[in-house]
Amino acid sequence: MENPIDQFTAEITERANLYRGNTALQEERKKFHEYIAKTKYAYNFFWLGVPVIQLPQDLQVIQEIIWKVKPDLIIETGTAWGGSIIYSASMLALLEDCGEIEKGHVIGIDIEIRPHNKKNILAHPMAKRISLIEGSSIAPDVVEKVKAIAKTKKRVLVCLDSNHTHEHVLAELRAYAPLVSVGSYCIVGDTAIEDVPGGTASGRPWGKGNNPKTAVWEYLKDDQRFEIDKIVESKIILTGSPDGFLKRLK
Repeated sequence: MENPIDQFTAEITERANLYRGNTALQEERKKFHEYIAKTKYAYNFFWLGVPVIQLPQDLQVIQEIIWKVKPDLIIETGTAWGGSIIYSASMLALLEDCGEIEKGHVIGIDIEIRPHNKKNILAHPMAKRISLIEGSSIAPDVVEKVKAIAKTKKRVLVCLDSNHTHEHVLAELRAYAPLVSVGSYCIVGDTAIEDVPGGTASGRPWGKGNNPKTAVWEYLKDDQRFEIDKIVESKIILTGSPDGFLKRLK
């Protein structure tokens, strides 16, 4: 007898494939995404009392990935207010409480962590599971420090969401994607910059042709260990990370 969960998962996959092939749905999705990018929709939410600059749909699917992968280390580049690393730490706390991992930890890396954000992060109940590193995510000393921590962990998941230029994200991918465990993910944020006209704030150095998605495409030309998980992004319809959910296969 087929496992009901396996059957449910198969139905999700079937629906997600239908969504991706539905031209009318995809056109409406693009229009809506362009609108919410202009109106800063992703800036409307908190996670455990801390602003989290993410689409709720992405938070939902990342929770599913974390539960499935069961990482004991999550590496995040870009901290902003700190909501994303609080979110990751809370997911690891749930895994601990459920007996799925022994001791989870999150590394948050940013070239500048503003004093009020650092204060709020370190005062949060989840702070004991968080290490903050202030410096460029692609600086050799920072990369080596993170690699040393990763060596002590069993399963690693990576989230890249800092400087969104092609060259910076490509350098992050080359530095951190190899740390991802087989079966786990490297999640690249804001790849939608490539797809949403005017979706980038004025004055930013990134835009169409120069963004996280173009970096992903280039990285995957050389690293065959990863593939884009299209089902993850298709089933939630709306995501800030199209082509950004990279699953390590080998």
